[in-house]
Amino acid sequence: MIPFRFLHAADLHLDSRFAGLSQLPQTIRSYLRESTFAALGRLVGVAVQEKVDFVVISGDVYDISDASLQGQLRFQEALQELGRHGIAVFLIHGNHDPLDGPRLSSEPPAHVTVFGSGEPGQAIALRRSDGQEVAVVSGISYPTAKVTENTSLQFQRLPGSELFHIALLHGNVDGDLQHETYSPCSRKDLIGRGYDYWALGHIHKRSILHEQPPIVYPGNIQGRSVKETGPKGCYVVDVNQEGQASLQFHELDAVRWHVRELSIEGLADEAQWAAAVEKMVEEIREELPERMSVVRFRLTGRGAVHRVLAEKGAAEDLLAELQRREVVRAERNEYAGLVWTEGFALETGLAIDRECLAQEDSFLGEMLRLARQSEQSSSMLDELMDRALKPLMENRELRRMLASASREEKLGWLRSAAELGITLLAGMDDHAEAGILSEIEIREEGAGAERPYQGDRGNAG
Repeated sequence: MIPFRFLHAADLHLDSRFAGLSQLPQTIRSYLRESTFAALGRLVGVAVQEKVDFVVISGDVYDISDASLQGQLRFQEALQELGRHGIAVFLIHGNHDPLDGPRLSSEPPAHVTVFGSGEPGQAIALRRSDGQEVAVVSGISYPTAKVTENTSLQFQRLPGSELFHIALLHGNVDGDLQHETYSPCSRKDLIGRGYDYWALGHIHKRSILHEQPPIVYPGNIQGRSVKETGPKGCYVVDVNQEGQASLQFHELDAVRWHVRELSIEGLADEAQWAAAVEKMVEEIREELPERMSVVRFRLTGRGAVHRVLAEKGAAEDLLAELQRREVVRAERNEYAGLVWTEGFALETGLAIDRECLAQEDSFLGEMLRLARQSEQSSSMLDELMDRALKPLMENRELRRMLASASREEKLGWLRSAAELGITLLAGMDDHAEAGILSEIEIREEGAGAERPYQGDRGNAG
């Protein structure tokens, strides 16, 4: 087999919205909007620098709901740049950019292959240096936004061909419950088709589901919310003479999302807590001096600071100050190293011995034991939630939200309720209704408003 190299990317979501940042100052909003284009530019740069023979893109180049003319023109510009370097592109459309969605009516350049719907198309990829055939690339696009059948079963190797076979598929493998089950299939389905590499898209979390053959989600190229944390980018894949693929991940994101945990245990007062938060902000700045970062702090543990956070609005005050400092940086165009604090998820409690309370022969002890058992049993958790939330089901919007709640979200509600019970029933806080804040989210929306923590929805491409 002839050795060659290609780049695998997916879920570009060019010019799409960033979740949870509706009240951003215009200077920072503009920079965030540009970040998906900056990641695309880095993708082109990696392809050129690494001298790949071709690029495959596994769906969701942009969101039809946000499909700006600028996004489409910038993508065409990137394709043209790849073409100037002799790099071919093979791509499919996913659930966010289906074929029936509105877009510019123009034919793709000669070096770009866009696979249609119905059944997988096939194309031959060439090595740039000598034009030799090196791979058969197959792909199938979404005709509409919702494809619920297992399209992987339609893929077939090219009869009689000994070339390396690559399949482009935008779908949910092995039923990831955090994502929409479009084009659902299993690893067994994919392995059984006989392909040498499955270039997947749709799930924004980078993962290699299988080694031989490689079944690969590269993730999206730019995180867009707090649930898309960590490095985002693409894979460069080298195929050797034996047909074995080796993968190298390349970071492309211009803005990095983080969730950092900070315990209040051992912090004596508000000043120590604020200093601890500021120290973590500077640590993030030092870790990523060339990137902008967006961080949510999870405040955990038990201690005296809980009362300060709950009753005196310390979290809102510090959030406003941290954000003010970064706006000053942005106004000086210092986006590299900027750290925007998106909010605080307060999961703190009073300094009490919860284990001791759980052993009591009392209503409070029984309540804590029930909460603990429900945490360990999915069926008990669902039953408890169904009973507790039944009065809310008359509201259609609440019913929709509750129906899509993940297990982690339900566990968060359960723990919050248990913490409230401790405060009220143990008689440890004369201002319990104002003081309990075991799982409240303080965020930049709403100028310091307090609102129940909603958790993070699964976000698929």
